[in-house]
Amino acid sequence: MSTEYRGYPNAYADAPMPTQEMVDLCKQHTLYTWSANDSVHPLAVARAEGVYLFSPEGKRILDFNSQLMSVLIGHGHPKVIEAMKRQLDELIFVYPQTATQVRARLGKLLAELTPGDINTFFFTLGGAEANENAVKAARLYTGRQKILASYRSYHGGTALTMGLTGDPRRWASEPSPPGIVHYMDPRPYDYRFGQTDEEITRNHLIYLDELIRMEGPSTIAGIIRETVTGTNGVLVPPRGWLAGVKALCERHGILLICDEVMAGMGRTGKMYAFEHDGVVPDLVTLAKGLTSSYFPLGAVGLSDRIADHFRKNVFWGGLTYNSHPVGLATAEAVLHVMIDEGMIENAARLGAVMRREMDRLAGRHPSVAEGRNIGLFGMMDIRKNRRNEPLAPYNGSHPAMNRLATFFKEEGLFTFVRWSSFTANPPLCITEEQLLEGFSIVDRGLCITDEVFEEGG
Repeated sequence: MSTEYRGYPNAYADAPMPTQEMVDLCKQHTLYTWSANDSVHPLAVARAEGVYLFSPEGKRILDFNSQLMSVLIGHGHPKVIEAMKRQLDELIFVYPQTATQVRARLGKLLAELTPGDINTFFFTLGGAEANENAVKAARLYTGRQKILASYRSYHGGTALTMGLTGDPRRWASEPSPPGIVHYMDPRPYDYRFGQTDEEITRNHLIYLDELIRMEGPSTIAGIIRETVTGTNGVLVPPRGWLAGVKALCERHGILLICDEVMAGMGRTGKMYAFEHDGVVPDLVTLAKGLTSSYFPLGAVGLSDRIADHFRKNVFWGGLTYNSHPVGLATAEAVLHVMIDEGMIENAARLGAVMRREMDRLAGRHPSVAEGRNIGLFGMMDIRKNRRNEPLAPYNGSHPAMNRLATFFKEEGLFTFVRWSSFTANPPLCITEEQLLEGFSIVDRGLCITDEVFEEGG
């Protein structure tokens, strides 16, 4: 049988594959995520540079979502590519029980960049594995099993992290693994309550404290939290809330796990989103922007007391590709680029421009319910009437939102349209001119949703 495969043409020696053939073969022989394959209309991409993607025909597409909120330094940065090539020449792979120069350097660098006493890191291949191992560490350290997780959260696609997830992607995987308890978000994206941050924080902490007492504090290992809720709303916690949760955890011997997979690595205008609240968690999880998605890598950061526990006690976890040298070299280069080129400061500066543009569009378009952002982490919600009812139902769609998504694609803007919202999460290297280019396309597109706005509603 093996002789049948000899003499197959070298793909690199062939002429470029026609776009439609490429799309058809991808759909025929590969499975797409979160979709019925026949309903997928893949975006054909030939190359990418900076904040732009390019189709095989050369059409330029502004990447307004950093792909999966992950290509933070932009596409194709030469310094990172060079570092990856250098590592390929030096050492490609060794098993996890080895010591390597790049492992030593990146561990030290992350310890220096991470606030507080988070000085030890366990490397994975992505965010789901990072969250799974953070939960494992919390359970092993505390000897408890329950984990509290928020509705309107997403923590990954493994069995455990799907169970932790609070959004509808969880439903198809249920029943979830045991020991997971969901709590309501402190700030639902329902605009009718009119509470101040102080009121929301005070009331929600009372609710969360009661939930902990009802579940039994001595049974709860940790609370996992997207520091800023990502795909489920870009929901920044109200002032003082995260500090209040940390205090609750300390009172009951519960560990706080901050999922910074999406919000971390500069996206919010600080290296970590939890820095906005002056809080240091017990465990932090990273991925996505850690390598700007140039190579798969995730990490769990452990505070000293938890790391010290595992210096004497077995950490019952392992991965074939733990501490993969090429992934570590990629992360090291990405972090240096991000810092040396001032991308975190750029995210903070342009966050104010994004806020201004969102406010401008809300004033121009009656269908805009709200725009939210922190740094270059943003989302806009579309309403159907002045009672701020979402245009599409929860976990549903609306023809106007489908038309809006099509308009963005045709006009060369890549972003995510989901339910009644769409994202604004460009790479952190974006310029103000490029950011305004994106919002100009959004401005024109919102005329579509204005058409179905119910003025009398």
